[in-house]
Amino acid sequence: MNFLPIPAATAEGKILGHNISGPDGRRVLRKGKPLTAVDVARLLELGRETIYVAELELGDIDENEAARRIATAVCGANFPTHLRLSKAITGRCNIHATELGLLRVDEARLLQVNLCEAVTLGTLTNHAVVTPDKMVATLKIVAYAVPENIVREAETIGQFALTGEGWRSPLLRIDPLPARRVGLILSGSTAVGEKIISGFDRALRPRLESWGSQLERIEFVPLEDETGERELAALLTQQVADGIEMIILAGETAIMDRHDIAPRAVERAGGRVTCFGAPVDPGNLLMLARLGDVPIVGAPGCARSPKQNIVDLVLPRLLAGDYLTRMDIVRLGLGGMIDDVPERPLPREKAVRRKEV
Repeated sequence: MNFLPIPAATAEGKILGHNISGPDGRRVLRKGKPLTAVDVARLLELGRETIYVAELELGDIDENEAARRIATAVCGANFPTHLRLSKAITGRCNIHATELGLLRVDEARLLQVNLCEAVTLGTLTNHAVVTPDKMVATLKIVAYAVPENIVREAETIGQFALTGEGWRSPLLRIDPLPARRVGLILSGSTAVGEKIISGFDRALRPRLESWGSQLERIEFVPLEDETGERELAALLTQQVADGIEMIILAGETAIMDRHDIAPRAVERAGGRVTCFGAPVDPGNLLMLARLGDVPIVGAPGCARSPKQNIVDLVLPRLLAGDYLTRMDIVRLGLGGMIDDVPERPLPREKAVRRKEV
């Protein structure tokens, strides 16, 4: 494509490069418009002797067709990605979810697509929870036309294809969130048991329901002596036996050590702790474990808050069936300082007075 100034009198059939305004400042002709003989006459009436235009060359694909083709490829044509495309207008094609689920983005291929000349693709964060009709990505061609070879390159990067390692998924897809049966086991002193149950129930139940699952069972374990560890282990075993598909542990006090009561109870029940601690604030004191195929989340005290915290990053992925490793949690450090957390002032050092002699 050529983009250059030409005499306005010769501009018929060319693509207008910039908006043209009249004497009153109102737009007369919109950029990107193929100019007609009437448009050329109007330009001359306005005293425009020279204008900038775009001229498509042999093999160029106009911006709308390029946007449609590339967006179709990155969403996996003929593959159930649970995504739909808007009509391409002014080189932009928006991508929307059709199901409640998690947005999955192949980050390496996203980078490759954005390295293609004049192609830009922006998405929500990887693993974001999305609802039907939510816009999850937008693809914009930042030129009036793109050479066919660039369009094909972007399509190849983004599309559903067969490789030597098997079927490769599209660059973008939605993994629907299945309905899961979730159990909550709380612990603390008996005197504040009702308060603990109310606080966590009020925050966690609506979250889980918004993700398509149900908080089906809540139990409380008094932790007033060493028998609490055995009781907690027994409850874990019983909930798994009863078909609970994910268990959340929380309580009056967060898990403070890898060998605290909750991780010890998980291991007593035959489970395995996979991670303790997360580079996310609020939510540093997270524990992840598994008992058989059932994920167990040791939730910090921030799980009682309706504000975004570690559980919003972890629970949806576990509900979707992800097996989260310690490395998955470590990667949350980039962006792990959640925006709406107020800055905490450092404790002031006490002034030390020197004793006069």
